Amino acid sequence: MELLCYPMGGRPPEIVPGRAQRQWMDNFANRHAYKCLPLTMANTTGWEILSPWDVTIEWTGGRSQSDISFQFDRPVPDQDHFIASHFAGGVVTFHPGYLFRTPPGWSIWTSGPPNHVKDGIQPLTGLVETDWLPFPFTMNWIFTRPGRVRWERGEPFCFITLVQNRAMEQVQPIMRSLDRDPELHDQFTAWNRQRGEFNRRLSANDPDTVRESWQRFYFKGELPEEAPGKAPEDHVNKRRLKPIRLT
Repeated sequence: MELLCYPMGGRPPEIVPGRAQRQWMDNFANRHAYKCLPLTMANTTGWEILSPWDVTIEWTGGRSQSDISFQFDRPVPDQDHFIASHFAGGVVTFHPGYLFRTPPGWSIWTSGPPNHVKDGIQPLTGLVETDWLPFPFTMNWIFTRPGRVRWERGEPFCFITLVQNRAMEQVQPIMRSLDRDPELHDQFTAWNRQRGEFNRRLSANDPDTVRESWQRFYFKGELPEEAPGKAPEDHVNKRRLKPIRLT
């Protein structure tokens, strides 16, 4: 399976596999946020497109295109081919610099990098049928208030991952009482009991519990010892996506 990336210019932005690191996660004591596996897995389930320039963007709060301005740290040729005020209304438009082609039935989900927080501006998410689209899409962000934001060189401005269209449409959400699945009910009960006991010991500053600091059932893909059933055989706690390759 291939994700084809056709450059739209001589110097397209760099594409890299999604990185787990986030500045706000680094700022936690002991980098505790990285112990949340769902966060790091989301951060790495796709590819980042990186800004080739340092640029400061300012919005006055007005509704016209001219109310957004761009200040690059050094002269940039054809800057409108990278970033522009196209839609107005506080919306900033980035050009990822590629025409993407996915296998039949697969689309690209494009947004800002997961859990990458930028004060004052919000990524707009799109789902693009890249299995047939013969032209590039754009990546858009919208200011949440008048002010300035900045992208550093090497900072991601777009994140892409893949969605299988028809498979999603076959999913039927079902509401069911947990009591109807005895094994899952007992697994949940065992986990809930273990979590409650662990938190009680942690609150009491039990030395062994404080040293352990967090439970690792989910991170390791394990069930509590007293829980019925088997642990998953294909649990993943680190994503390793392939880098872009030239052909």
